Amino acid sequence: GLENPTAVGVDPEASETADRQRWLRRVTRDGWRLADAPHELRADREVVLAAVSQYGLALEHASESLRADRDVVKAALGQDPWAGQFMA
Repeated sequence: GLENPTAVGVDPEASETADRQRWLRRVTRDGWRLADAPHELRADREVVLAAVSQYGLALEHASESLRADRDVVKAALGQDPWAGQFMA
């Protein structure tokens, strides 16, 4: 028998990459979904940039360091000037 059948053929890194790609597609389409994204993806620059470019107010849900990132803030403000209230 198999010791751990759930682990057979599952590459955690590949699964993590697939999950990141799914979230990237979600926030590109609906930036507000960043609010539901896992914590580590709220600190992922590419994911956050995609979200705030689509929905500037998603900046509220980005990590503190990305809320202080010039390019992220610029993208958010370009989409919605009210996003400035969430700058770090």
